[in-house]
Amino acid sequence: MEDVLAVYARPHDPARPVVCMDEKPFQLLGQVRDPLPARPGKDAREDSEYARCGTCSIFVWAEPLRGWRRVHALAQRTKIDWAGQVKHLLTVDYPDAETVVLVMDNLNTHGIASLYEAFEPGEAFALAQRLEIHHTPKHGSWLNIAEIELSALSRQCLDRRISDLDTLNAELAAWQHATNANQRGVDWQFTTDDARVKLRHLYPKG
Repeated sequence: MEDVLAVYARPHDPARPVVCMDEKPFQLLGQVRDPLPARPGKDAREDSEYARCGTCSIFVWAEPLRGWRRVHALAQRTKIDWAGQVKHLLTVDYPDAETVVLVMDNLNTHGIASLYEAFEPGEAFALAQRLEIHHTPKHGSWLNIAEIELSALSRQCLDRRISDLDTLNAELAAWQHATNANQRGVDWQFTTDDARVKLRHLYPKG
């Protein structure tokens, strides 16, 4: 826990940006019957019955101090998928950064080994050399600022039925653009000193 809190206490450094990453499953749902559009005095209505159209995984990457995030949905969340997202992060989002400091949970796909499954050893090594990885502790997902972004995304963009991956990604792109345009950052207030007082019961007893 203190490891992640120390990372959040660092000042903004474009050469070493701190980026938080998280992902969540999403159920694609379609309409069985056409919804009734809104009319004067009446809200839009949709049938309670729906069609299951499969599942996907939404990836969120966020740099809190810059007020930037990228969201994208993929059909799966395999090691190969995660590695492809990391490559995009390093080569498209942050091509000029010396190192990207990455905060995420300790899911089995979230590791350097995934890069070696996805790419040739030379490319995997080059990508890995530009990562500084910090994992949130078990049962400590609340420490991941990307989880805050996922919560906001769920309330603001995913509160309705979306039936296919292309439509979902179009909606995610619109939310990403609008939110980045506002440069909404996260002012993280919980410090290491706070943790040592408020969460002292979680520390090992000597």
